[in-house]
Amino acid sequence: MKKILYTDFVSTEELMAELLEQKEFKKAMTRSNLYKFWGKVAGAKFAGKSKPYSMMSGGVMVIACESPTVAQELMLKKTQLLIRFKPYLESLKMNVKDLRFDTKKWQP
Repeated sequence: MKKILYTDFVSTEELMAELLEQKEFKKAMTRSNLYKFWGKVAGAKFAGKSKPYSMMSGGVMVIACESPTVAQELMLKKTQLLIRFKPYLESLKMNVKDLRFDTKKWQP
């Protein structure tokens, strides 16, 4: 039986440095950070009933909503939500031009 030597390990630091250099990973991390601010932007009333789902081309963020009522209320507040999002978007150097509310994407 041949003995296998494992000598070319990659350290965690090297692996993380490599991941952080990848464009897709940076994009995913930035979006994840932006999604964390949704509760502050939407407010306590909507934080548990809606959550960011994805980003579409053209700077459109899809928000999953618990019910059509929640989606409608958020739709009416869309301009205010975009204004509240602005400081977070600027700090992350992102561009969100529109919000789309979708009840089909909701997962409890």
